[in-house]
Amino acid sequence: METSDAEERAPQVRRWDEQRWVVDNIIAANGIDWDQPRSRYFNAACGIESNADFELIRNKVRKFADFGPAFEAIALRRETRAREALHAGHKVTARDNFYMAAIHWGASMWPHHSTTPYVEDLNCKKRECYSRYAELADHQIEEVWIPFQDKQLPGWLHLPPHYKGGRIPLVISLPGMDTFKEIFVSLSNDRWLTRDVAVLAVDGPGQAESLVLGYKVSVPNFIEAGKVIVDWAQQRQEIDPHRIGLFGNSFGSFTSTLIASNEPRLKACAVSATCLEPGFHTLLETASPTYKKRMMYMTGFDVEAEFDKFAPSLTWEGHTQNLRMPYLCVAGEAEELSPLHHAERMLRTLTGPKQYVVYQESRHAVGFVPSANLGPYPPTLLADWMIDRLAGKPFDSEKWYIQSNGVIVKDRL
Repeated sequence: METSDAEERAPQVRRWDEQRWVVDNIIAANGIDWDQPRSRYFNAACGIESNADFELIRNKVRKFADFGPAFEAIALRRETRAREALHAGHKVTARDNFYMAAIHWGASMWPHHSTTPYVEDLNCKKRECYSRYAELADHQIEEVWIPFQDKQLPGWLHLPPHYKGGRIPLVISLPGMDTFKEIFVSLSNDRWLTRDVAVLAVDGPGQAESLVLGYKVSVPNFIEAGKVIVDWAQQRQEIDPHRIGLFGNSFGSFTSTLIASNEPRLKACAVSATCLEPGFHTLLETASPTYKKRMMYMTGFDVEAEFDKFAPSLTWEGHTQNLRMPYLCVAGEAEELSPLHHAERMLRTLTGPKQYVVYQESRHAVGFVPSANLGPYPPTLLADWMIDRLAGKPFDSEKWYIQSNGVIVKDRL
């Protein structure tokens, strides 16, 4: 467990200091998923075998300070099991356990708000386990370092299991505030790889491992990063340079929109779980104070008053009028972190074809409600839409409202 010295070096957020007791009481009453269903989407990436892991974690986390140790304990158990299986010659078992260990190590980094030797060690454990998984995986996975400014952006390039050579489509995948690149390619039945699409999963500036490496979130940084990421992708002999799409989830919906607005070489852009309020007032000032504390860490601010002056610069305004490629926005009707009228205002600035899909009753993390089960399953909808766009299929600009009974109500956008 990291010492209190790390907390002293973390960004100072008034609401966090004043409301920490409230956060702990809310967690005690509601569990680890008090602010979003993070244990569910981590679980989904790992698969059915990890169900018991997450049930144990849900039972252990009764306050904020429990989060890291709970994930670390499970990560160590999975890593130990992986190494034992490898020693016994059980490579598939080792592969699966290394993947799950990497996800747990990555999740254990979330509650830390400063880059310390302890956090760097957690990141090394995540990378070590994921590297071992990559060596054993059922498809080709390549460690990627994309030159950017004075360092490199970390990523993983995944090629489909049945790849036999030639140029294929690619989806560039960006995580959110609380996630990391590794979880966006599932251990099995991945939505992109099963459709014969390669995936370049990258931590953008100030996200996950890139944050540990010293990069910070800013609009100019992401615009610049988008260009070098596409440069890198277009130079790969496996990738069709004319069929590159971009996907971003949660905070990644904002960063992907920025990149797509400034990178015309992309074929299409799809986002989900919208974070499209200019300046992020709702997220930073009315939601759990953990969001502001983490955003200050990601942007490199220690003093709240200085960050408050910077926050309005986090906006798509002045950029999206240049976004002309096909664009998909998937959102929950009960979006609590970024009111939907901001997404709708942004969509009105786009001059290209667009689709806006809203799931009845869903919150920020789209899914886990009847509309997502009885109607189109959100990850499947996103993947099929992207496949059609990379194939050049036309579509009508529409808003889809998916009712709780699964019925889709369509209107022109």
